[in-house]
Amino acid sequence: MVHSAYDSFELLNNCPFKIDAVESYGSKLLLGCSDGSLKIYVPEYSVSDRSPPSDYHLHAHELRKEPYALERNLSGFSRRPLLAMEVLESRELLLSLSESIAFHKLPNLETNAVITKAKGANVYSWDDRRGFLCFARQKRVCIFRHDGGRGFVEVKEYNVPDTVKSMSWCGENICLGIRKEYMILNATNGALSEVFPSGRLAPPLVISLPSGELLLGKENIGVFVDQNGKLLQEGRICWSEAPAEVVIQKPYAIALLPRYVEIVQLTASGNFDEALALCKLLPPEDSNLRAAKEGSIHIRYAHYLFDNESYEEAMEHFLASQIDMTYVLSLYPSIILPKTTMIPEPEKLVDISWDASYLSRGSSGLSDDMEALPSPQLSESDEHAALESKKMSHNTLMALIKFLQKKRYGIIEKATAEGTEEVVLDAVGDNFASYDSSRFKKTTKGRGNISISSGAREMAAILDTALLQALLLTGQSSVALELLKGLNYCDVKICEEIIRKRNHYAALLELYKCNSMHREALKLLHQLVEESKANQSLAELTQRFEPVSIIEYLKPLCGTDPMLVLECSMLVLESCPTQTIELYLSGNIPSDLVNSYLKQHAPSMQAKYLELMLAMNENGISGNLQNEMIQIYLSEVLDWYSDLGTQQKWDEKAYSPTRKKLLSALESISGYNPDALLKRLPPDALYEERAILLGKMNQHELALSLYVHKLHVPELALAYCDRVYESVVHQPSIKSSGNIYLTLLQIYLNPRRTTKNFEQRITNLVSPHHTSIPKVGSGSSIKARGGRGSKKIASIEGAEDMRVSQSGTDSSRSDGDADESIGEGGSTIMLDEILDLLSQRWDRLNGAQALKLLPRETKLQNLLPFLGPLLRKSSEAYRNLSVIKSLRQSENLQVKDELYNQRQTVVKITSDSMCSLCNKKIGTSVFAVYPNGKTLVHFVCFRDSQTMKVVAKGSPRRKR
Repeated sequence: MVHSAYDSFELLNNCPFKIDAVESYGSKLLLGCSDGSLKIYVPEYSVSDRSPPSDYHLHAHELRKEPYALERNLSGFSRRPLLAMEVLESRELLLSLSESIAFHKLPNLETNAVITKAKGANVYSWDDRRGFLCFARQKRVCIFRHDGGRGFVEVKEYNVPDTVKSMSWCGENICLGIRKEYMILNATNGALSEVFPSGRLAPPLVISLPSGELLLGKENIGVFVDQNGKLLQEGRICWSEAPAEVVIQKPYAIALLPRYVEIVQLTASGNFDEALALCKLLPPEDSNLRAAKEGSIHIRYAHYLFDNESYEEAMEHFLASQIDMTYVLSLYPSIILPKTTMIPEPEKLVDISWDASYLSRGSSGLSDDMEALPSPQLSESDEHAALESKKMSHNTLMALIKFLQKKRYGIIEKATAEGTEEVVLDAVGDNFASYDSSRFKKTTKGRGNISISSGAREMAAILDTALLQALLLTGQSSVALELLKGLNYCDVKICEEIIRKRNHYAALLELYKCNSMHREALKLLHQLVEESKANQSLAELTQRFEPVSIIEYLKPLCGTDPMLVLECSMLVLESCPTQTIELYLSGNIPSDLVNSYLKQHAPSMQAKYLELMLAMNENGISGNLQNEMIQIYLSEVLDWYSDLGTQQKWDEKAYSPTRKKLLSALESISGYNPDALLKRLPPDALYEERAILLGKMNQHELALSLYVHKLHVPELALAYCDRVYESVVHQPSIKSSGNIYLTLLQIYLNPRRTTKNFEQRITNLVSPHHTSIPKVGSGSSIKARGGRGSKKIASIEGAEDMRVSQSGTDSSRSDGDADESIGEGGSTIMLDEILDLLSQRWDRLNGAQALKLLPRETKLQNLLPFLGPLLRKSSEAYRNLSVIKSLRQSENLQVKDELYNQRQTVVKITSDSMCSLCNKKIGTSVFAVYPNGKTLVHFVCFRDSQTMKVVAKGSPRRKR
């Protein structure tokens, strides 16, 4: 677009004389007339008696847009009409071209120098930096140099092909316009080189720029800009080289428009790229002005692009303008924003209008092109409604999303920094009470107390709320979900309403979650799970939700809100019992709290919870919980027993799943109270449970009696003995762990006597008067009630404090004693069981004691499975001990031999032997020898050195 980079205004109106040349000097206007006179005009303010305006001195060195009056008339300034003249400001000279080239001293205009050789010259060029003058006369080019005073020195003169029509210095060379083309003349050697033609019609025109660059005209087209965008210096007059016969009656000043005025013109005409390019050329000292102008241009450009459906480009310019984000969001009326004090009114935004004083210096119609900043005010007309519908199209929203995403990082970073600063200030305490009291606070569930006056967080809330809506409106629900999963400041009320309308329940759950609205989230999640089960429309619109979703949601809450976890887990406890209980365990919720809550709200799941907890960590469950778990099992077993007993279908060898769990728990768990459990057992059933409990109470005889006489399962009795043996075999405090097998052997030997009155003994155990239960194997003696012969029988039958120890069996008892005992009771021994016990556990029994307990009629052949391996073991042990004894004797001999050899060491003391510590002779003094057998010291020196710790490492020494 061609725009006005400069403005022209009339200086004089209807001059009565012909003007041949025009130049300016400061605010003065110099006119060269056809009669050879020079007329000097100045602004009327400078010749009138009126006081000048306040800004007169600001423009004293510029041509002014106001009437001019004649100040001075120099008649006969030149003999012939002036062809051109130029003010050389750095040298205070006026250069004029007439019949020759003359120099006049400013401001009085006295003649300084005249170059007579320039007579007939038609064009010239002045190099102000070096003081060089070149001019063309006919077909010759001459070069002169100013000597700094009143004279000029000729430097060079060169011939050219034709008359020079235009010329200008170009560094060290001269650019010439000859005929219809441009040439470069080397000022040093006169060499000519062609550049390019000027065209068929246009004469060559060369213009020098202040930057040192040249402008060359071609086909009547000229580009009047330099590296700073200026054609000539501000305030200077520009004219075209008109034919001589043209009469200039109205001199005009061509004033270079200020750069910002050009920017305004380009912006008003819609040439935004050119306007932005010119903004880059503003001087560095105007950086603030440049930023403001660029911002306003970007805004206008963005509106232009937005109206022409170039939405992404429009958002790029909105982004570059640094305009408030809420202004851009106001273009989208369907985007609902949180109420905030930060939204600016449209009329408060930056306008592109500039200072009126600047515009007054431009063209008169410039201000008419200026428009107010476009305002996104809403209209109720049908046309505007259609426009707003277009603004909510997919493309417009996608552009908005990209705009918000680019803005988001910086805003969220500031909001986070403000939040961190607030937490620090709150932690400091009362020192900042006055500061904190001045801030208005709003409680947000997800983020605690947030200062609503926080600018960054308000903007973050606006941005995230708008971004979420735009994502949902464009169908990007997955991206919206990721936004909610991360750090965000979405307004809960607005976003909740929008998400519900669009049935994006996964996003709604994340919205509740990120704002710590867990109860609302779990309520919604439960509703979705139930509707998924029923295959209702709500679940079909989104996705199917499983009960495990509730468990997954509750996992992070175990450490922060265990009561909420327990309360809400009841929703899925029945459908997902294992996962729910694993939630309790993995979440490290206190086991007592979980057990208490389950006992009150879900007693049927209490045992399962305790089972899983015990399976994960047996030591991690307290004794109270172990006891409660067994009590639960026992209650179920007793109910089962009661039902079968009523139906007369009870079988002692029947095992329900719960009974199996009870038996396993009774055997493997040690933290329960067996006494309390024993009281709950029926007297005529559940003998296996009773036996285990009696074993826990160290009533091994009674427990074994139940296995043998009530359950009639010797295998269980033997397994019981194995458990007791293995539990104490590694305990040195218990001298004999094999006595439990002797107890079982005695029960087999006296089956009837061991069953006599054992129910009464059990009753005594569970009675309130029972206080203590002695342990088997304590080693205390037992008093016999009926002499030697009845000692063993009494130990099995009558005493509650039955003990079996290695010393508890009378080693002097004969086989006749056993016959006497058997004879008294008249009972039949359980010989097969006895022989099985001896053959299977021969290595755990005291063979001598076992043999003494056996009856006399026992056949030796039946004892071979017992005696064979026992004797082999004894022989092997004897042989091993013999070998060990021999080895120790040999080792003892070796030690004695080595000691003897060591004692054979001889140390020879001569008169020259010296003490290694004091360097004196040993003589007849007591001495010590170091282990190397060579180092000798006085014993006194050695003792002193040991006291003073002089000798390193404390090497052992021998005294001699």
